[in-house]
Amino acid sequence: MKTQFIQLLIACIACTAGIVVIVLCIYIDPQGEIHSSVLVAYGETLTFAGSIIGVDYHYRYKDK
Repeated sequence: MKTQFIQLLIACIACTAGIVVIVLCIYIDPQGEIHSSVLVAYGETLTFAGSIIGVDYHYRYKDK
């Protein structure tokens, strides 16, 4: 049961962090150090990872 909660928590954190990074890249001025495309790619990667973990969690524990 504890492993299920940790997996769900990580999925929620990854999705939230990815969405926050994607939204922030709209409002951050380019400083020349980190290009906005890097922020978008990182945000999309976190969102994708979180969704994969969440889908795995859903189908693994669906019948329990």
